[in-house]
Amino acid sequence: MCEPPICDAVRREGLDDIAALLLRGELNAVFQPIVWMREGAILGYEGLVRGPLGSPLHAPDRLFEAARARGLSVRIEHRCCRVVVRRFAALGLPGRLFLNIGPMALLHAADGALDLIALLAESGLDPARVVIEITEQDQGAFWTDLPPVIARLRAKGLQFAIDDLGSGFSNLGRWLDLRPEFIKTDKVFTAGIQDDLLRQQILRSVCDIATVAGAVVVAEGVETLDELACMADLGVACAQGYYIQRPADEPVPPRWSELTAGLAERRLRDMRDMHEASDGRESDPAHDGAEGRALRLLRRVPCVSSAVSNEAVFDLFRRQPDLHTVPVVDDEVPVGMLTRACLIERFSLPYQRELYGPKPCRLFMDVAPLIVDMHTPLMTLSRWLAESEGHGLANDFIITGRGRYLGIGSSQDLLQALNRLQLRAAQHANPLTQLPGNVPIDRQIQRFLTAGQAFVACHADLDHFKPFNDVFGYRCGDDVIQLLGRVLSAHADAGQDFLGHIGGDDFILLFRSPDWQAKCEAMLADFSRGMARLLEGMGRVAAAGYEAEDRQGQRRHYDPPTLSLGAVLVEPGAYQSRHQIAQAASEAKTQAKKRVGPCLYVERRRPRASSAAPSATSLSTASLGVAGKEQGPTDRNL
Repeated sequence: MCEPPICDAVRREGLDDIAALLLRGELNAVFQPIVWMREGAILGYEGLVRGPLGSPLHAPDRLFEAARARGLSVRIEHRCCRVVVRRFAALGLPGRLFLNIGPMALLHAADGALDLIALLAESGLDPARVVIEITEQDQGAFWTDLPPVIARLRAKGLQFAIDDLGSGFSNLGRWLDLRPEFIKTDKVFTAGIQDDLLRQQILRSVCDIATVAGAVVVAEGVETLDELACMADLGVACAQGYYIQRPADEPVPPRWSELTAGLAERRLRDMRDMHEASDGRESDPAHDGAEGRALRLLRRVPCVSSAVSNEAVFDLFRRQPDLHTVPVVDDEVPVGMLTRACLIERFSLPYQRELYGPKPCRLFMDVAPLIVDMHTPLMTLSRWLAESEGHGLANDFIITGRGRYLGIGSSQDLLQALNRLQLRAAQHANPLTQLPGNVPIDRQIQRFLTAGQAFVACHADLDHFKPFNDVFGYRCGDDVIQLLGRVLSAHADAGQDFLGHIGGDDFILLFRSPDWQAKCEAMLADFSRGMARLLEGMGRVAAAGYEAEDRQGQRRHYDPPTLSLGAVLVEPGAYQSRHQIAQAASEAKTQAKKRVGPCLYVERRRPRASSAAPSATSLSTASLGVAGKEQGPTDRNL
């Protein structure tokens, strides 16, 4: 798109030397990487702009402040877009380009002042690789005009992000209006987050909302290993900041292994590993979200140091009749626990109060109370209480965050919370197989997508089930479905895989096991053997099959039900929503059902959107059990 000559614009508008400097285009693009937290794969780069080196306008905040003062905000933003897009294309950087633009500049970009689509075409960039970060330097007066503009650009393949959520005028209302694919949280929530429970809870809530909305959360401003570790523990999908890499004019991919060298050791020291605590059972309803963890049970109660006298603790119990447990904490670290019953029993003995009342409470405290991290799953906690010697379901326990005292939890609250979780899980379970239904399936797929995890989505379906059910009745049909549920459950790894029952004879498996293909083949073989035993027990169906009406009402011969599996490899960035994954798995299942007999069909072709995917994945193709680099589908009959 042609622009008026710079010198003419300068003369016509009477701009001073600084404004002329802005219009001459002495702007430089720099790029800062955004990485997936799981493995450090590149999601993309945020394009940033610097003014002329050595001038007062080199810093971007002063550059844009000067532009606003002279009414050049829109023009300077458009020029920045051109500089960033062209430089990104020239460098051949991988992943997505995150492009900053304000609401007013975006509106003008749509009316001809900046043709984004033409600019991308000129630079050879696929629009699907571009994410528009909508910045907010004003109070959002132009937001009401944005939805149709955003819809037109989305139709061309562009995606959107809300920048600096929680800063300035960014709010949840913007989230509702825009429905962005990415949410970038402001650095104010990142700074010192490892020591701030409120910041952690806010970020966790943002991640929970993003899971429902199908958005990816990017935490900005990560500047230390502690902050990076905390973000990983909170389940934040992506991160960006100086600790990972500073903006550079020619960036190189950050060395993730070096950045996270101390991460594992620090986690082991500061908090229990959440995956180990839950035995890896991510699909357990009691492990799902904050409600399924010990933090849900937290109660704030007074604590004392180990040097406080027994008499002072006794007086504390006397003044607070509802208080039954007092934690003993030194330098924010729990070292013991005192109970009302224990102290009263001690003082009831002759001369004990007179002798030990003035002495420190460390003499009477339980030096080995049960201490749990706030992220400990409730099911794991209940097992610890049941198995713990000297404790039990009648005792309270101490809850910590990164090793620091937070409060206590009670066994009564634990039992009530477990009951609520089980009731909620039952609401979404299939009544025939008791396996998770559609809602938990959708949540698990979205959780994998948000976390940038690679997995295999496998749709299991029975061949000739409807005529079998029609001829022999729903009770025999239920026996077949329950047989299938047992076979799939027997081979799915509860620590890595997820099994759900969509309904009828349709099941979904989400594999993270490297040997998923071998598991699928074992499922096919075991179901065939189980079906043979079931038919033999019925005594009415020969192995040769039976006669029944087809969908057109014509009598025809049917073989006994067999199992078909359609599998799709899902890599980070290859699919944008759980609906796309479900459709792809269903199409793979349809291809499997075209084969005669038990069959596993693996769809290896990538969707078109995969060009925007990161160059590395959290599970490599080899680790998912895929031999070679075939791009076409494969199938295997047993």
